[in-house]
Amino acid sequence: MSRFFATGSDSESEESSSADEITPKAPGTTFKQSLLLSDDEEDTKRVVRSAKDKRFEELTNLIKTIRNAMKIRDMAKCLEEFEQLCRAFLKSKNIVDKEGVPAFYIRLLADLEDYLNQLWEDKEGKKKMNKNNAKALSTLRQKIRKYNRDYEAEIASYKENPQESADEEEEKEPEDSGSSSESETEGDDEGVSAKAFLKKKPEAAPEASKFLKSAKGSGDESSSSDEDEDDEDWGSDIIDSGSESSDEGEGKSASLAVVFLKKTQESEKSSEKKIGKKKKLKKKERLEEEAEEEGGEEVEGGWEKVKGGVPLVKEKPKMFAKGTEINTAVVLKKLNEILQARGKKGTDRAAQIELLHALANIAAENNLGQGILVKIKFNIIASLYDYNPNLAAFMKADMWKKCLDCIDELLDILFDNNNIFIGENIAEDSENLGISEQPFRVRGCVLTLVERMDEEFTKIMQNTDPHSQEYVDNLKDEGRVCGIIDRLLTYLENKGSTEEICRIYLRRIMHTYYKFDYKAHRRSLGLQGESKSEQDQEESEGEDSAVIMDRLCKFIYAKDRTDRIRTCAILCHIYHHALHSRWYQARDLMLMSHLQDNIQHADPPVQILYNRTMVQLGICAFRQGMIKDAHNALLDIQSSGRAKELLGQGLLMRNMQERNAEQEKIEKRRQVPFHMHINLELLECVYLVSAMLLEIPYMAAHEFDARRRMISKQFHHQLRVGERQPLLGPPESMREHVVAASKAMKMGDWRTCHSFIINEKMNSKVWDLFPETQRVREMLVRKIQEESLRTYLFTYSSVYDSISMETLSEMFELEIPTVHSIISKMIINEELMASLDQPTQTVVMHRTEPTSLQNMALQLAEKLGSLVENNERVFDLKQGVYGGYFNRDQKGGYQQKQSYQRDQKGSYQQKQGGYQRGGYRNQNQGNY
Repeated sequence: MSRFFATGSDSESEESSSADEITPKAPGTTFKQSLLLSDDEEDTKRVVRSAKDKRFEELTNLIKTIRNAMKIRDMAKCLEEFEQLCRAFLKSKNIVDKEGVPAFYIRLLADLEDYLNQLWEDKEGKKKMNKNNAKALSTLRQKIRKYNRDYEAEIASYKENPQESADEEEEKEPEDSGSSSESETEGDDEGVSAKAFLKKKPEAAPEASKFLKSAKGSGDESSSSDEDEDDEDWGSDIIDSGSESSDEGEGKSASLAVVFLKKTQESEKSSEKKIGKKKKLKKKERLEEEAEEEGGEEVEGGWEKVKGGVPLVKEKPKMFAKGTEINTAVVLKKLNEILQARGKKGTDRAAQIELLHALANIAAENNLGQGILVKIKFNIIASLYDYNPNLAAFMKADMWKKCLDCIDELLDILFDNNNIFIGENIAEDSENLGISEQPFRVRGCVLTLVERMDEEFTKIMQNTDPHSQEYVDNLKDEGRVCGIIDRLLTYLENKGSTEEICRIYLRRIMHTYYKFDYKAHRRSLGLQGESKSEQDQEESEGEDSAVIMDRLCKFIYAKDRTDRIRTCAILCHIYHHALHSRWYQARDLMLMSHLQDNIQHADPPVQILYNRTMVQLGICAFRQGMIKDAHNALLDIQSSGRAKELLGQGLLMRNMQERNAEQEKIEKRRQVPFHMHINLELLECVYLVSAMLLEIPYMAAHEFDARRRMISKQFHHQLRVGERQPLLGPPESMREHVVAASKAMKMGDWRTCHSFIINEKMNSKVWDLFPETQRVREMLVRKIQEESLRTYLFTYSSVYDSISMETLSEMFELEIPTVHSIISKMIINEELMASLDQPTQTVVMHRTEPTSLQNMALQLAEKLGSLVENNERVFDLKQGVYGGYFNRDQKGGYQQKQSYQRDQKGSYQQKQGGYQRGGYRNQNQGNY
């Protein structure tokens, strides 16, 4: 019904409406009528609010959402809502300029900045955050710091007196609510005029008042639900229902103004309730913030701050009831009770460790004997290892320190009490933990605990940034780890089995093999300490690392029954020999072990150790001047292009697509800690220089040979890269230096080659990293002079009829006997067609080189030969093999071309021997 009909101007409408009203109605019909009201009546009851109220309500709703997100530490939500809040505040800039920045906005900015700073300082909490929350935290912290610079004065005044600022905010709120109630009642003047009008005509449409009241009730319900989610306006409905019953009792003659008056009373009551609720909420929030700052867990009313996830078991089981006699059986029962909770969901691992410590203290106070104490210590160490359930996670610093302390205490007890026998073979039923004449028997293995400790130390080093101070601090713990291993080694030498001794020996070897013994090196050179204290210290220190390694490895060679421990010990021994320039011992041990035959069947960590050993062997050969051996040892690693991955020093990004997340985790666990890395740039430089010294003379000797092969593909690749460069400037990188030196050596210019290989930049990058730097440089100069001489003779022999050895000696600054020796070897190997004239000390060249026409004829003959071979192969494929003729003659009869090809492709391997699989063994088999 329209509002024009509700005024009662038409008598017929009055009669019809009164007739309708006389009919009895079921309860709730007024509510149905309110739903059936026309759009015009709903329009009349719209709430009119000012722009200020709208904008501020939007801001308060966003602030409420941010505070809720702060309570649950949802940083991503905080960041999203804060960005929306900034945009909303920018929209209300005109209002803020007139009214000033609202206090609740300043309060949020100050609280949010403090909250973010507190979270940022909590390192443990940050590590537990997921990736999105951690990223959002750093972003939001930067934004809030930048944003708060514009409001520094307001935030400072709020922080000086936060209570007053909060009270001012509360005082402003009733004013705002009053203004909103005024806007809802559409002004007092309108209400008065309506009252005066109704006094003149009180009989006008009492039924219309019902419609208006019902409409108002529905409007109130909808507005109250939209205004605030937290405010529950049950009071307004009660008042409305009361007004309806009172109107019916008075004969339905109440005026419209009464409804408006009741609404004003009702709005005042609801605003008072809202203020009271907001005061309580603010008080509660302040108390929670104070509790967080003080680090307390409990707030008033018994509230308790609970971390997210599964509820933790907070009730600590009481150790023992009062008056309980504490003996071994009672303590053992309590120990089993604590251990039963181990691994269960919801168990607080830190609390479990504390309980075990408390139990150990009780056992020590009551003098229950060392047996029960050892058993509790075993379980404490095991609980410390179980603190991180994830296999990939590493121990935190505090847990790591506790673990080392507990193992030290356990070893102290074992050393002080010789009557304690421990072992994994002791059954729990046969344990003897009580004090008696019999020796203590405890089930457990201290060797397993120490091995796990060593693995945890490796994980800590793998997961620490190698370029930080934290890595250095963690590395200092290695001395303590080695000390524990040495103590256990001494203990097991007296009481352990052979297998256990081999295992602990290997642990000691793994901490020794990669370290260069500078003091032993100084003693071998005959140098002494500069001061007397250094000399005394050197004398007081024990045997050299070489003696220790020799003793431990030889015991394993003799006693070990497992191939893996013996293989690791051999590889570590070779590595240690090579590191200290004992080339012949390292080479002989490698050849006698035959590890290169079946290393591909070993597990990946052993293969990584083998690769590291081969690389160190190659570097050692290079230092000794064995260029060919150095090249052979480094060839497999460097030719693959995956040296970093093969040495366990990092993962290659290009192979990331080939492995899934689980495989990547496994690969990362195999990585070698940073302090054990081999310098990859030094390794590549040694390989390229070795390849240069071999390849350049070979290229000069076989310049016109069509069957010329490559000794090193990587070296040739670097040469091609250098040739493709459009502009050749001075070399910068290590590779460019080697390429420039190679070009100089091709021309026989050894001085330029020397200046490119040995200079300040190359010294700082490579050569200064060797222990005997000067000796390596002298060896390099010598090798460059000799190979440049060979290259010069290969390149320019066709120009000379004869050349004096004295001239060659002056050109390359070599002694005449050395020149004589080099030329003699070249003549004997038929590399140089010449003869030596002893009286005149000259080299007489023989004109046996083919002419250009002959060279072309030879090339044509070779190409025709290869064409015939290919034709025969195609014919064999089409016609099939007849009577096994070709199979029978594969060993030599028909296919003599196979041996020809082998000489063509594999002569270098046949001559060199080396360490490649097949090279050393096939040396004698291939020459037929």
